[in-house]
Amino acid sequence: MQQIHFYKYQGTGNDFVIMDNRQGQYDWLTNEQVNELCDRRFGIGADGLMLLNKSEDYDFAMKYYNSDGRESSMCGNGGRCLAAFAHKMGVGDGNLYFIAVDGEHEATMDGDSWVNLKMQDVDFVEHGPLHYYLNTGSPHFVKYVEDVQAIDVFNEGRQIRYNERFAAEGTNVNFVQPFENGIFVRTYERGVEDETYSCGTGVTAAAITFAGKEEKEYVVPVQTLGGQLEVRYTRTGERTFSNIWLCGPATLVFEGQITIG
Repeated sequence: MQQIHFYKYQGTGNDFVIMDNRQGQYDWLTNEQVNELCDRRFGIGADGLMLLNKSEDYDFAMKYYNSDGRESSMCGNGGRCLAAFAHKMGVGDGNLYFIAVDGEHEATMDGDSWVNLKMQDVDFVEHGPLHYYLNTGSPHFVKYVEDVQAIDVFNEGRQIRYNERFAAEGTNVNFVQPFENGIFVRTYERGVEDETYSCGTGVTAAAITFAGKEEKEYVVPVQTLGGQLEVRYTRTGERTFSNIWLCGPATLVFEGQITIG
């Protein structure tokens, strides 16, 4: 039996188990154990699990697992939560530089629980008659709907995620409705295989599809089931976007000890 000291964080309801692994003390974790820890009935309960790892070239390295126990692509809200955790652990000076599966990221702190996370540039957006498809660190299918509150996100999202095109690798599916001066986004997440309260890379993808034609800086308020986020970016061409920032709260829920076999 192994003892784990963990921290539970959430960013607009997207919740994560986090462990300080800078000494490599949790390198033994298996995919099955990650799945157990994320289980909402028999474990701690979370959408994903992250390790704060040591890095020679950056303030830290981010290792992310979906709740199914498998390592996954970039998680935007996870990145914000891990940056807040690193800040709590005394890493950096409020400006953090870290490496994740999709490359380098920068994060800045406004206080202890508001994190601005710089995302990767987007160099292509597929625009179909009824959808957008793009990669913001993770792949996202974006569909605009008339009433986002009435959508059956689980079933409709699952149909798209497991259709012939996406079944092998999977995609996240976002349903979007314009809302006041911004958008309301609900997301079906692959790896969780259910709707989550918020998805950072999904919110980013949806906000990018909301841009006007003009090449300039955009600021898009985004409402999710778990709360409010903001996405800032510059449109640099017909399908290209840079200086993309995902901004929002990231807070410690609790910390504790758990024993796992």
